[in-house]
Amino acid sequence: MKSYRKVLTVNIPKRRAYVNITPQVDQALKESGIKEGLILVNAMNITASVFINDDEPGLHSDFEEFLEKVAPEKPYSQYRHNGYEDNADAHIKRQIMGREVVCAVTDGKLDFGTWEQIFYGEYDGMRNKRIMIKIIGE
Repeated sequence: MKSYRKVLTVNIPKRRAYVNITPQVDQALKESGIKEGLILVNAMNITASVFINDDEPGLHSDFEEFLEKVAPEKPYSQYRHNGYEDNADAHIKRQIMGREVVCAVTDGKLDFGTWEQIFYGEYDGMRNKRIMIKIIGE
């Protein structure tokens, strides 16, 4: 069994965004040479997420509206966490959207269903953050 690890660094120029990272994950899979196995993609920051869904702008707007209803950014004073930073909402949004995904690798490709893509969700951007890709298999 082989393993391969790659870390991506992202810096989203605004507070919140959704970025399709499927091409970067595909590239890491090609670099690994692994044909059969599993791939883990992990947001290495507690105010960001990785999830699988459809690459459709209306859906991404729906995520944003839903998350703002559940954990609105402002007023900052509504959160006890916000003594040092103004990002308590980002921690809650990450908890809802998830930390990581695990995908099957079959015949050297991501074994996805129709429309499935991997996304990085940013909830407190404007600084460097990391995404880890870990692939194991043969």
